[in-house]
Amino acid sequence: MSRKQEFLSLFALGRADHLEKWISALGGLVSLGGILLISHASLGLEGASTLVASMGASAVLLFAVPHGPLSQPWPLLGGHTVSALIGISCAKLLHDPVLAAALAVALAIGAMHYLNCIHPPGGATALSAVVGGEAVHQLGYQYLLTPVMFNAVTILLIAVLFNYPFHWRRYPAVFRRQT
Repeated sequence: MSRKQEFLSLFALGRADHLEKWISALGGLVSLGGILLISHASLGLEGASTLVASMGASAVLLFAVPHGPLSQPWPLLGGHTVSALIGISCAKLLHDPVLAAALAVALAIGAMHYLNCIHPPGGATALSAVVGGEAVHQLGYQYLLTPVMFNAVTILLIAVLFNYPFHWRRYPAVFRRQT
């Protein structure tokens, strides 16, 4: 069995060897370092905390399960983008933050379904647009571009470059056919 076949079968069973675990962890370290720099510059550390949490969850998907359907570029980019747009809109239109937060996540789930870009961390991105604090609210719709989209594109590029040297881990999934 080739390394690639072994990797895919172990991931299907929910098991990975030590090398895979450490590669995944190192990918998370590199990507979160980049995302923290971007988010901190846009929002300050306190304002960035909720968004960084959703991006950290994306890092788990992209580096621990790089070939999973929820880890692919369209779910990553589309999920975070549509969810941020919905979250910002709910924060602006609804004065009750509890209702705005709940509705933002619910609408984000529905939108991700209809757009075929389900990415669970997107729900947290919608939530962060509502409960992320004054730094997030001051950005308004700019929050969608900087830091949300900038972070999502950054983690995507890091995942492509980081996983490329490992022929069995090529990301996105369409690249894994190339060996």
